[in-house]
Amino acid sequence: MQNYLIEEVRSLLQKFQDGYTARDQNRLNTFMELFSDKDQSLEVIGTFASEPGENEWCRGRDAVRQMISSDWEHWGNVTFDVAHANIFVHEDVAWLSTTAQVKDVISNEYRYRGFLEFAKDVIDEEPSEEDDKSKMLDILLLGNELLAEILKGETCIWPFRFTAIAVKQNDRWQFHHMQFSFAATRAPDIRLQ
Repeated sequence: MQNYLIEEVRSLLQKFQDGYTARDQNRLNTFMELFSDKDQSLEVIGTFASEPGENEWCRGRDAVRQMISSDWEHWGNVTFDVAHANIFVHEDVAWLSTTAQVKDVISNEYRYRGFLEFAKDVIDEEPSEEDDKSKMLDILLLGNELLAEILKGETCIWPFRFTAIAVKQNDRWQFHHMQFSFAATRAPDIRLQ
């Protein structure tokens, strides 16, 4: 019985993969059926999240729907390792973890243009917001990161971790919580002090 339940949850993850593969905005409402709708405690934490309710730390169906729509429109091709996902089931709750990756092609021209726009925005900020040294450091940090990425080529493949909790409601599994997270191999991008 346990193996059967594990395969049911794996099937849920495969449907999630299928949605990210198709990226069909017209089917987003159907895709959202993969998520719990019992209450507003649904939570999805994206790679850009740092504070609850901000950016990609989504609480509730509307916020989750917006994030997925944005992923499908702006993120690269996402592949989850469905076959090797580590899945555990206890009664009507399941939790899983697996590796994944996102592949995208980002032209160097796009990077150069984006960097120059960023630098202009930083320079044009009101003087009271940041001192000149902080502005210079922000520009240099992004410039160095972009140059390092440009040297690696336009095709980018980033690995990430994916964890999720699913609950069985009305005889079907639905996601209740999930997190996408990139590995940090250096200091985190956000520092509080």
